[in-house]
Amino acid sequence: MDRRRVAILVAALAKTGPHGWPRSGYRAGMRIGYFLSSEEYTPAELVAQAKGAEAAGFQALWISDHYHPWVDAQGQSPFVWSMIGALSQVTRLPVTTAVTCPTVRIHPAVVAQAAATSAVLHEGRFVLGVGSGEALNEHIFGDPWPSADVRLEMLEEAVDVMRQLWKGGFVDHRGRHYTVENARIYTRPERPPAVYVSGFGPKAVDLAARIGDGYVSTMPDGDLVRRFRDGGGGDKPCQGGFKAAFAGSAEEGARIAFERWPNAGVPGELSQVLPSPRHFEQASQLVTQEMVGDSFACGDDPEPHLRQIEQYAEAGFDEVYVANTGPHWQGLFDMYAAKVLPRFA
Repeated sequence: MDRRRVAILVAALAKTGPHGWPRSGYRAGMRIGYFLSSEEYTPAELVAQAKGAEAAGFQALWISDHYHPWVDAQGQSPFVWSMIGALSQVTRLPVTTAVTCPTVRIHPAVVAQAAATSAVLHEGRFVLGVGSGEALNEHIFGDPWPSADVRLEMLEEAVDVMRQLWKGGFVDHRGRHYTVENARIYTRPERPPAVYVSGFGPKAVDLAARIGDGYVSTMPDGDLVRRFRDGGGGDKPCQGGFKAAFAGSAEEGARIAFERWPNAGVPGELSQVLPSPRHFEQASQLVTQEMVGDSFACGDDPEPHLRQIEQYAEAGFDEVYVANTGPHWQGLFDMYAAKVLPRFA
């Protein structure tokens, strides 16, 4: 090979990453979605955001499933299954729950019916994202909060119960955690809903790889993505998400983020075990505005958003979802439509 060809090859390799994507991390065709935060917005605002996201060019939606907000400053928590029905009437974007816990607060047989109806309403464009849950949302009946290992065991059985019901016919199930007797789901989609499993630790990621149709995370951690893929996930979709606070300046965005989401800086397993918003408010006294601002894409400059997306692309995610916090979500849509989404067309 002559020197000129060697120089061209070296230059090309220098511009691409390990997957052949640009070194910037921008990946043509990568799906960019919008995350509807049920903890912060009213039902009408969530519907308006879904319509605005589709008009701006976002390709899919996440929606959170909470009984409580994390802190009272967020102030909302509409029932996700009502919202998913409403979304089916105003958008044709795919919708994923990010994520539902089908184990404690709601029996998996009921979640299976809700997911089946949602898939019918969205004409197959619905994904059931599931996880092992948080005490904040799931402990409301006073039941003891199970250990992490038990919650994962419950999640695996719950997914099995739902898939049995989606096949049609009557189901009888007597397992370690759940009993189903003479249950049949009559309203079902042509194909069962896909189940994507959330995981932040090795055991949860291994479960996702074993039973999931895809993987969900809110951390751009390439090691976890590789663990999912190597553990059986293969080329199944990996979805990731991050938070933003659109405002006239980065400082104002950081102020809004700290006001609404101080819990974003709460470390370790506290997010899984604290039982109420007031406990998160107490734990958040250890969190500073700088800590929260560093984890959000703040302000009206597209570069912090692109850097966040880049991190997920380099970690191996196929889809990335951005959630706005605060009142300026239309500004975020306008900025993405003009300066972010065209880079992935």
